[in-house]
Amino acid sequence: MTRLAEARASARRVAQVETFIVTVPRDTPYLGPLGPGEEVNARGYIVRKGNGTIYPTVDRSIAVRVTLDDGAQGWGETYGICAPRATCEIINDLLAPVLMGRDPEDVEALWDELYGLMRVRGCGSGFHGDAIAALDIALWDLRAQGRGLPLCQLICAQAAAKVPCYLSGLPAATLDERVRLACEWQAADITAFKFAAVVSHEGVAAEFAALRAALGPHADIMADLHWKYSAAEAIALATQLQAYRPRFLEAPVKPEAIGELAEVCRAFPGLIAAGEEWYTDYEAALRLSAAGVAVVQPEMGHTGVTQFARIAALAGASGALVAPHATIGTGIFLAASLHLSCTLPNLWQHEWQHSVFERNLALLDTDMACAQGQYQVPRGPGLGVKPNARFWDHAQLVT
Repeated sequence: MTRLAEARASARRVAQVETFIVTVPRDTPYLGPLGPGEEVNARGYIVRKGNGTIYPTVDRSIAVRVTLDDGAQGWGETYGICAPRATCEIINDLLAPVLMGRDPEDVEALWDELYGLMRVRGCGSGFHGDAIAALDIALWDLRAQGRGLPLCQLICAQAAAKVPCYLSGLPAATLDERVRLACEWQAADITAFKFAAVVSHEGVAAEFAALRAALGPHADIMADLHWKYSAAEAIALATQLQAYRPRFLEAPVKPEAIGELAEVCRAFPGLIAAGEEWYTDYEAALRLSAAGVAVVQPEMGHTGVTQFARIAALAGASGALVAPHATIGTGIFLAASLHLSCTLPNLWQHEWQHSVFERNLALLDTDMACAQGQYQVPRGPGLGVKPNARFWDHAQLVT
């Protein structure tokens, strides 16, 4: 890139920030059909009995468009799963006014500044963190576009073109149906599978045993334990599961229970994964210094690009692999996650939420895709994704 082009890129300033709630109906709720005692409430949410966590019955996220004074547009995205207007209000009322007139080249310093605005109010994560993440992704999109480069090449000239992935979720009502679904994906060249304990109504050990018997000795099988257990319960379950050779067990205890996480990691070194709910390197450093987590799972929809990179670096320094988390979205923050993932020396595999992205990628213009156990990293400038006409059928501007 010439010095003239660099000067032009650095001369641009933020002129407008817009927020959109994107809602896509789905036939089967996220994670699978309703279980015993579960029902949809008046606001369209389900409280999963397996872990007491609330989920919507639709796919929903928040998209952000940041426009510069030269007309360039960058896109970001974050969680909109629950109470999406709360995050939109934080962006529109608190954060967007601070961004007006700012330079997207300063994106990392801007993350620190936006985070600091509410530090003394205890807003270190949650809706405030999500709001910053969406803006951070959009600013990185603009920064890379300004150089005419895909985001991954802005970060690392030797970035890989593809990212290996594992299948996440078996959204069927019965164990037999979930095993059958896993076998169908194995026939399509998937070699790694993760199931959700929240909807494992026949029991986690029974599901692990059935999957191992059906998928054979060489498949990687993981269980997302969804913070269901105490340390003692998690250790007892992990002991029971050793016969089925799990690749990792994810989120065994409540994320606040750092001591319990450390206890489980000590009992099963090399087995425990955590991190989807870590928003910042502050949280990651505290947990990684206390617990020997084997696999760290940053979620781009929570972290944005800036914190994703910082958390991945901490994981590498602690000897952990990185297996990025992927939640409900259109694919905008998934694109950002892939761009970062393909630059990581300690990457294992990236989560693939097939029941979400097989449908929702149709809302974007992109060459991003997933086939035969690998993601294609978008190749266009910036994130390499843009909303198309179908996106606007599902997007609502929030002012």
